[in-house]
Amino acid sequence: MILAFTLVGIVLIGVLGFVGRRRPAADLAEWTVGGRKFGALTMWFLQAGEVFTTFTFLGMAGLAFSGGVAAMYALPYVPIAYVVLFFLAKRIWQMGKDRGYLTQGDFLEDRYSSRALGTVSAILGVVFVLPYLQLQITGLGLIVRLVTGDHASGTLSMIAGSVLVVAFVLWAGLRGVAATSYFKDAIMLVVLVVLIIAVPAHFAGGVSGVFHKIDQLHPEKLFVHAGANDHTWFITSMLVSAIGVGLMTLPHTWPALMSARDPKVLRRNYTWMPVYELCLLLPMIIGFAAILVVPKGSDPNGVLLTLSKDALPGWVTGLVVVAATATAMVPAAGILIGISSLVARNITRVRSERKQFWINHGTVVLASALALVLGIFRPDLLANLLLLTYSGSVQLAPANLLGFLKKVPVGKAPVFAGLLAGEVVVIWLTFVDTKLVGTVNVGLVGLAVNVVVLAVAAVIERAVTRSGDVVQTGESV
Repeated sequence: MILAFTLVGIVLIGVLGFVGRRRPAADLAEWTVGGRKFGALTMWFLQAGEVFTTFTFLGMAGLAFSGGVAAMYALPYVPIAYVVLFFLAKRIWQMGKDRGYLTQGDFLEDRYSSRALGTVSAILGVVFVLPYLQLQITGLGLIVRLVTGDHASGTLSMIAGSVLVVAFVLWAGLRGVAATSYFKDAIMLVVLVVLIIAVPAHFAGGVSGVFHKIDQLHPEKLFVHAGANDHTWFITSMLVSAIGVGLMTLPHTWPALMSARDPKVLRRNYTWMPVYELCLLLPMIIGFAAILVVPKGSDPNGVLLTLSKDALPGWVTGLVVVAATATAMVPAAGILIGISSLVARNITRVRSERKQFWINHGTVVLASALALVLGIFRPDLLANLLLLTYSGSVQLAPANLLGFLKKVPVGKAPVFAGLLAGEVVVIWLTFVDTKLVGTVNVGLVGLAVNVVVLAVAAVIERAVTRSGDVVQTGESV
C-alpha cells in the first residue's frame, strides 16, 4: 500500500509540474526565470521551499538523533541570511532585470568584465551542485526502501521520479517548479504537524514528555558537547551556511530570485520567511523522540520514517512518504534548472537562442541521468563531493559581495586568486589533511584564506596600476 501511495504521489507531482506551463516558453529567460513575473504567493513557495529538501525532512531528524541540540545550528543561519537578503535583494533583482542576468555566472562575468570568471564560476557551480542533485534522487530511493524494505521498489521510485522531474522541467521550466512547490510545502506541513502530535504522544506522552525523558536518560543530548558536533563546529557551520545563503553562492537560488515581479515581493518574503523556517524544529523534535526508542548506531536518516511506521496507520505513513518524496523531487527540479542554465549560458556559450534551448534541455536530461545512474550503481562516487557543496560554493561569497557594490573596487585577477586559494584549501582540508583544523568548518578556513589572498592581490594590482600610470605620465611629459 505504501508503495502504491508513493507512486501515486510521484505521478501527482509530475502532473502538477506539467500543469504549471501556461504557454510555450518564448526564450530561455521565460523558461529559466518565468519571464520575471512571479507574484508574492508564488515567490513565497519558490524561495521558502528551497530550504525544505530531503536533507531537511529526513536529515534534520537524523542530526538531532545523532547530535542532539547540535542540530539546531540550522535554526539561526536562515534568519540571519534573510536579513542580509532583505537589503541585497532589490539590488540583485534590479541589476538582473537591467542587465539580463539569468545565472550567477552572468552576474560575475558582467561585473568583472571577465568571461573566464563567468565560466569558472559556472563550472564550480555545476560541480558543487551536481552531488546535491544526486542526494535528492538517492534520498527518494532511500525513503521508499526504508518503508517497504524492498530495494527494487526504491530503485523503481528513483527512476519514475527522475523521469517525471525531467519531463515537467523540460515542459514548463521554472513555472513547473513553482506549481509543484505549492503541493510540496502544503503536504509537508500537514505531515509534520501530524508527526509532531502523534509521534511524541505515542512514545513519551507528548513533546514535553520527550524532553523530560531525555533529560533523565540522555542529558548529554541537551547541550552542545565535545566531539564531532562541538561548539566550534556549531558556530562555524552556522556562519558558513549564513554567508552562503545570504550572499547567494548556490547557483540554483538565482533563478528563483530573478523570477520576482518586483523587489517589493522579495522584501515582503524576506520579512516573514524567518518565521516560516521555525518549521525546521518539527523534524528535529521527531529526531529527539527517536533517541528514546531507536537503537544507538542506527541509520540516522531513517529515524523519522521508522517512528512514523510505529506510531501511525499504514495509509498515514503513506502520506508521510509522499511528503518526503515531494521534498526530493521538487528541489531536484530547481537544481536542474540552475545547472542547465549555467551550462547553456556560461559554459558552452552559443549565440543562437534555439541552440541555447537545445543545450539547456540536453543538460537537464544528461545531469538527471548521471545523478540517477550513479545513485543506483555508485551511490558513494559523488557522495564525497557533497562535502564540497557548501564549503566549496561559499568561496564565491567575496566575489559576489564586491560585485553587489555600485562600483566594483577590484579587478578580476584578485578575485580569481582568492577564489583559487580558497578552493585549494577547502579541497585539501576535506580530502587530504582532514584533522588539521579539528571541528572548524573547512569552508570558513578556505574563506579566510580567500579574503586574505584577494586583499593582498588587490593591493598589488593597485600598486602596479599606479606605477604604470606614473610611467605613462613621465613619458607624456
